[in-house]
This record gives sequence, C-alpha cells and structure tokens, in this order.
Amino acid sequence: MPHDHDHDHDNELDPFAARVRALETILTQKGLIDPAAIDVIVETYETKIGPRNGARVVAKAWVEPDFAVLLKRDATAAIGSLGYTGRQGEHMQAVFNTADTHNLVVCTLCSCYPWSVLGLPPVWYKAPPYRSRAVIDPRGVLEDFGLTLPKTTKIRVWDSTAELRYLVVPMRPKGTDGWNEERLADLVTRDAMIGTGLARDPT
Repeated sequence: MPHDHDHDHDNELDPFAARVRALETILTQKGLIDPAAIDVIVETYETKIGPRNGARVVAKAWVEPDFAVLLKRDATAAIGSLGYTGRQGEHMQAVFNTADTHNLVVCTLCSCYPWSVLGLPPVWYKAPPYRSRAVIDPRGVLEDFGLTLPKTTKIRVWDSTAELRYLVVPMRPKGTDGWNEERLADLVTRDAMIGTGLARDPT
C-alpha cells in the first residue's frame, strides 16, 4: 500500500549495519550518546588510525630497504615497530606488487580486515558480490574499480582470515626520487593497499 512520509529507510544497509544504525538512533534519542562524538570516532578510524597508518608503513618500505625486508619477512613485527597494533591487526602479511604481479585482498567468508593499518573496511569490501567475484574474476573486479592491467600481469588473490590479514604494498610511483616518507605517504590510498587501486600519480 503506497504511503507518503519524509524519513529515510535503511533498506540499503546490510542487516548488521541496520542494527547498528537503529541502536545509534535509540541511544541518541535517549541522550546517552552524542552523534558528533560518533562522527569523530568514525572519521578517526577512516582517516587517522587508518588508512593513514598503512600509508606510512608503505612509504617507509619504499624509502628504507631494511624495513622493506623486515616487512616481507615479518609484517606483524615491522608494523608493530611503528606503533600500529590492535584490533584485527595482530597477524599480518605484506604482499608486494611488482611489474609482473598485482596482489588483491578479499575475505571470502566475512570481512576480515586489518583495522590498525587500514581503518574501517569499505562497504564494498564486505559485500557478497566483491567477496565472490574477486576470486573467480579478479581482473573484471579491478576493471570495475577503473584499474585495467596488462594481460601479461599476473593477479594473485589473497583470502584474508581471522588468523591472517594482508597489506598490499603498491609499487612506488615513478618521479618520486628524493621524496620523504611523509610526502610519499600522501600517494598511498586505502584501495592501493587492498589491491583495487594503485598509488597516486605524483604529477
């Protein structure tokens, strides 16, 4: 039966997100939480706790060969040495893109994701279409993200689990010789560290 009203539905949300939204609404109405405070927490996870942390890890690996070696051998220790530890980042493996191989991370069972270095997982990472297609058609998925790789480039898909999570180290962009870590970190995006994108072009 048609009906007119001016409030928004949460039909676009997955069941878990809808429950969170409902709980937040109730707590706000009761005056128990401040929506502005929630926004600050979310913004912190999205832009400060990560993926900015991950960008600093990548930039350090680009600049310091010894750190890159440690990151390949023991990513958990290397990342921890920078102070980035905690929720879903206890067991990490770094996979390095090369001219011949591109790495892509997915969690086929749920949404395992290294919050300590990448922040909050994007909605699409948790969506069933990404989780299934990334395995069976990774090249097509990358093209959906606007990333078309040469046919000769091998795409390796890594399935993140509760026991082990992955960080993609994108290739360092050309034209960045002499750049410091802070400047390089600005080129590293969240998508590049998942594998659905590349580092930004410096030009």
